[in-house]
Amino acid sequence: MELLLNIVLFSVGLLAIIKGADWLTDGAASIARRFGIPSIVVGLTIVAIGSSAPEFVVSVLSAIKGNVDIALGNIVGSNIFNILGIMGATALVRPVVVQPANLRYDVPFAVLSSVVIAITALFTDSDGTAQISRAEGLLMLCMFAIFISYTLAIAKNGNSGEDKSSDGVEKMPLWKAITAVIVGLAVLILGGEGMVRGASGIAASMGLSQSIIALTIVSIGTSAPEFAASVMAAKKGDTAMALGNIVGSVVFNVFFILGTAAAIRPLGIGGITPADIIILLASSVLLWGVCKFGKTRYSMTRSEGALFVILVIAYYAYLIYQL
Repeated sequence: MELLLNIVLFSVGLLAIIKGADWLTDGAASIARRFGIPSIVVGLTIVAIGSSAPEFVVSVLSAIKGNVDIALGNIVGSNIFNILGIMGATALVRPVVVQPANLRYDVPFAVLSSVVIAITALFTDSDGTAQISRAEGLLMLCMFAIFISYTLAIAKNGNSGEDKSSDGVEKMPLWKAITAVIVGLAVLILGGEGMVRGASGIAASMGLSQSIIALTIVSIGTSAPEFAASVMAAKKGDTAMALGNIVGSVVFNVFFILGTAAAIRPLGIGGITPADIIILLASSVLLWGVCKFGKTRYSMTRSEGALFVILVIAYYAYLIYQL
């Protein structure tokens, strides 16, 4: 009975954070548009942050509660699923065209984020413990600020004449937009609380480590907004948006979410193994390599997308085998 209640709590929490993120993003984007903020700024900040809000809420709440395995495992698992699972599924729907600028600026930041996790998580501190310290968390936040500043500067230089009237942002009445932000934030927090408690309870009831739960069902669940956004963008033919959503989420997850969580409470590695970190690093390098030197240069074909999906399934099979 306890296991069933935890599964229900986890499921309700997951649905709540997805819906809360949707309300928060729509309301915030509408407010931004009302005050004349360019769509490129809205897309790179509010929309990107909104789609990663589930990871933010789950990881930060886990850090506050001391559930460091869930905090770190959620980020590592989400990024592996983003790169291999979501990118692969997107390419299966429609081959992804990659602009040279993406390979020059965006994808390398995704690789860098994985390198940062590897360096901070795999190397021990002076006291012999492996953890992401508060200082390293603050450094990640500084790197996120650099990434956002650099990306916005490039975007503004290349899109100064954009059409602000056709960016797909719903124009709500101001009162409705403000209400959507407040309600969305509240639902996010409550949903994240329920999801963290449910995940911890499931792990305890089944005798599994919190890290395994975080690397699988928690990370896949919190990545649902990115999955939906990227696949829908690919169906509409906008694979550039899909790629930007995936890469942006990967960078945001590490530099902002993990940085914030570590700044709140140093994150021990716990049940996250070197193999998990290495797979994350290899996945980001593989993404860059396929786009740069793959079958069709500056694109990801359906066969390459299928390879990515097979690899993420193999990773989950490996986790199950390790139980």
